[in-house]
Amino acid sequence: MKIAVYGATGMVGSQIVNESLSRGHQVTAVSRSGSAVQGASARSADLADQAAFTQIVEAHDTVVLATGPSRTGGDHSEWLDAMNSAYATAADTRLLIVGGAGALEIDGVRLVDSPDFPEAYKAEALTMAAAYEAAKEAPEHVDWTVLAPAPLIQPGERTGEYVTDLDTPAGSHISTQDFAVAMLDEIENPKHRRTRFTAANQ
Repeated sequence: MKIAVYGATGMVGSQIVNESLSRGHQVTAVSRSGSAVQGASARSADLADQAAFTQIVEAHDTVVLATGPSRTGGDHSEWLDAMNSAYATAADTRLLIVGGAGALEIDGVRLVDSPDFPEAYKAEALTMAAAYEAAKEAPEHVDWTVLAPAPLIQPGERTGEYVTDLDTPAGSHISTQDFAVAMLDEIENPKHRRTRFTAANQ
């Protein structure tokens, strides 16, 4: 399968690239820098570059969007606009989107709206939640899936084991390696088309 990964040099995207390569897929690692990734084809592109995105979706079976809004004070609307553009131009190529845990719910309340949600992460979580809402409004032909991590995601061990849920956190944490396993399992055996699910180690 031909898989392109936007955000290929990031904490999550790099693990998705690694997992894809380990399973024998042809991978294009897309990043702003165009940094080389052993075993993958490197491509320099910004998600906001619609012409480049169109070329990439036409050349791949699946495109993974593992990017996020600016964490350095940049305008979050730029990233949201780029995500909306991606939804509009994806054509028949499947989109796998790395979502945010803040939009998951417990008893009908989003985590980002709970009183104990960390203030430092609230702006990013709200923007990620808006991107998920926009995906739900994408044209019917857009084949998208959002995979949201557990509230805590960080590098760790690849166990190959995880549990899933839909709108409620499946557990408290997940390693970036096992998040990538869940992502590739969904790519290879789709079970959550045009919907969101979440994965956790426990």
